[in-house]
Amino acid sequence: ITLRDLVNAIPLYAIKAGLLTVEKKGKKNIFSGRILEIEGLPDLKVEQAFELSDASAERSAAGCTVHLNKEPIIEYINSNITMLKWMIANGYQDMRSIKAMEAWLADPKLLKADADADYACVIEIDLADILEPIVACPNDPDDVKTLAEVAGSKIDEVFIGSCMTNIGHFRAASKLLENKRDIPVKLWMAPPTKMDAKQLSEEGHYGVLGSAGARMEMPGCSLCMGNQAQVKEGATVFSTSTRNFPNRLGKNSNVYLGSAELATICSKLGRIPSKEEYMADMGVLTAASSKVYQYLNFDKVEDYAEAAASVQ
Repeated sequence: ITLRDLVNAIPLYAIKAGLLTVEKKGKKNIFSGRILEIEGLPDLKVEQAFELSDASAERSAAGCTVHLNKEPIIEYINSNITMLKWMIANGYQDMRSIKAMEAWLADPKLLKADADADYACVIEIDLADILEPIVACPNDPDDVKTLAEVAGSKIDEVFIGSCMTNIGHFRAASKLLENKRDIPVKLWMAPPTKMDAKQLSEEGHYGVLGSAGARMEMPGCSLCMGNQAQVKEGATVFSTSTRNFPNRLGKNSNVYLGSAELATICSKLGRIPSKEEYMADMGVLTAASSKVYQYLNFDKVEDYAEAAASVQ
């Protein structure tokens, strides 16, 4: 079970509690205009926390915070300082962000909720109860269902990309598509950054994905943006993008939203898998997880660290 399934568990549990409805007429939405405060996963990497908070826009929330321990934040800021110094070494001329980050690292303090804070509601999600993927169905990010409810649905195209993905998702896709040829769908892939794309290429993943039949897009938003490339008219799509509003990915398209791992398995089969098929493939990733789910810490990458060392 992935973090994206937790993203979709939030509306699912709200629906179960009577706090959210899918029907537009007389719609109930406890999240609308409010701030989501997510607690209970303090050791998430910042990239993972972003995946949770990014989806708050689809809830019509005004914003979102994720309570983390200092350690993953310090790790992320150290990486970003190196990346920004690398940019300065290559002609980017603004030190203000770096100075603010370095000042925080010297005295790292985090905001946290008041102990006696009063909330509009509290939704508790027991991760032990999530036994299968949860997906958003066409064409509404609030219309969430378990994998068992949508298994077998035919898929024409798959998109893996957007700010809801990170480098680990593309390594996972590469692992799942090893030795595959002529997959039965059109597979679009767009790493979120140029740095991710460079690293994935150096690690050989572009070759694996290209051999499987993936269309490697320019790093960035790609299909998720809605005004760049589009899927074939009327296509049924499984996507990792943030939202699946009507016609966003393509005219009259029907778009499911879910994890990169589930999207990749859909691309292999041309349909949404059964729980058993999904779990079998995820076993392959679990065995390789220490290599697959490594984030791009720039202060640990020689090219970036050497360039950053030249900037004071």
